[in-house]
Amino acid sequence: MNPEAVTEHIVAWLRAYLEKSGMEGWVVGVSGGIDSAVTSTLCALTGAPTVCVEMPIHQAPEQVTRASKHIESLCARHPRVRRSTVSLTEVYDTLAKALPDGPDESRGLAMANSRARLRMTTLYALAQRAKSLVAGTGNKVEDFGVGFYTKYGDGGVDLSPIADLNKTEVFALA
Repeated sequence: MNPEAVTEHIVAWLRAYLEKSGMEGWVVGVSGGIDSAVTSTLCALTGAPTVCVEMPIHQAPEQVTRASKHIESLCARHPRVRRSTVSLTEVYDTLAKALPDGPDESRGLAMANSRARLRMTTLYALAQRAKSLVAGTGNKVEDFGVGFYTKYGDGGVDLSPIADLNKTEVFALA
């Protein structure tokens, strides 16, 4: 794989998609992982306004720091990139408290999936306000091979720039 050629191809595809959509920019959830780092970078490379969104929910400090450093770096290199931080911890806790008491047959999975759904709702609220598209961060194996995503959560996006790349290829673009 030629990382430069793949990057150019994806960026050109993103530009064309954005133009056809009539929208003006990108919104990307940045978690601190490689997939969101590469996706947000590809969106920034289009030159269109790109909002990188941190949405911590009871998140480990090192994860928040990694995401924050990546966004700082993107903002420094791309003038049309900006940061948005929306702490969803209080919203998540309020939802958890509002649910009726009773057995949790999902062993915690229902609330884990609620995190992804709260984040998706947040990304779309920000995207609609900014006439932007939500760029997903799923790669070929995890999201589109194994199906490791939350329905109506992190799988709920307008397009997925790295959907055709396996994890090794994602690292090659980084």
